[in-house]
Amino acid sequence: MVGILSVQLGAAIAKGLFGEISPTAMVWLRLVTSALVLAAVARPRFTGRTQRDWLVVLGFGASLATMNWAIYQSFSRIPLGIAVTIEFIGPLSLALLGSRRARDLVWVLLAAIGVALLGFQRTGLDLVGVAYALLAGAAWAAYILLSASTGRRWAGFDGLAVASIIAAAAMTLPALLSAGTSLWDGRVLLIGALVGLLSSVIPYSCELVALRSLRPAVFGILMSLEPAAAALAAIVVLQEHLSPVQWLAIGCVVAASIGATRSGSAPGEHPGHRGEEHSATPGTLAT
Repeated sequence: MVGILSVQLGAAIAKGLFGEISPTAMVWLRLVTSALVLAAVARPRFTGRTQRDWLVVLGFGASLATMNWAIYQSFSRIPLGIAVTIEFIGPLSLALLGSRRARDLVWVLLAAIGVALLGFQRTGLDLVGVAYALLAGAAWAAYILLSASTGRRWAGFDGLAVASIIAAAAMTLPALLSAGTSLWDGRVLLIGALVGLLSSVIPYSCELVALRSLRPAVFGILMSLEPAAAALAAIVVLQEHLSPVQWLAIGCVVAASIGATRSGSAPGEHPGHRGEEHSATPGTLAT
């Protein structure tokens, strides 16, 4: 729970800074912080890798960069809780596609009801922001699939560290172009580093501890609370209040995620969490 709240608190703090720095530059600061910490901890081995190893980790890094960039673009246009709820459709769909039980159509229907309710309440809801959240969800699903391949080819945190370095490098030029001189403001750099710690380092540590005592299925159910946690963090930090119908929509998606996780795939089949973990380490939505 601390890890979940930390991720969403980091997102809310990042959004609060968008008036001073672009979402793209904030993503870059978060990724750089994450890459530096992971590289220092993992000290990944770069030699002796096959071409296939590099292709997999490049795809992993690309999905990581796309997912973070798209969800931050979405945050800048629509409420945080709604953006995370829409993004959750990606891994939820992956979990449901991996199921062969007809009764899981109930979870599909429940998730669809949640999305429909958000559409019904779309007054003031930027459709571009919705599109970015959907892109983030698709990238999250790709990330989950690629994390499994990366975990098989790169030991421990090595693959995640290398993917984070690749993602940070890919975002460097767009960040510099979008931020200009504001990127080098000491306060912005400090808050960017804080966001990286809240959104990456603290969740990694908490999840590693949690996974030592929690079954993957239980862990996945707890991760399903993220949309609600995002909405609560937005209320506290940003004063973003949602309507009752929007809360109902979030509840539908959370319930669908819990249901899909309880009756979904076998452990290890669809690993992955908030966008910074891989199969050998923290995070499972659909296990």
